[in-house]
Amino acid sequence: EPLKQCTAWLHAYFCEPARTASLPVPAFHHPLLQRDSFTRQVLWTLLRDVKFGEAVSYKQLAELAGNSRAARAVGGAMRSNPIPIIIPCHRVICSSGQTGNYGGGNLMKEWLLSHE
Repeated sequence: EPLKQCTAWLHAYFCEPARTASLPVPAFHHPLLQRDSFTRQVLWTLLRDVKFGEAVSYKQLAELAGNSRAARAVGGAMRSNPIPIIIPCHRVICSSGQTGNYGGGNLMKEWLLSHE
């Protein structure tokens, strides 16, 4: 069932983006998301608070996660993200408006941002 949920969510994201808001987010069982840490806090904050089509700076996400001085740590959390796209680290950009880095490559990040 979790795999079906994930497949349905990814299909909606790429083919019917408006539907993602009404679908349940797939269950996450990755150890990084289970233990209490700033990385976990950042990833859950990103998933919960930054909606489809929105972007947030590393600094803004640090503030949302409860530590306004942890923008660099937010970058580390993005690099540690075990499930990109579902936990939308592509929505995190530099304060200057530049896209910043992305594990899937900057062209992919730009494509995902424009897709949304």
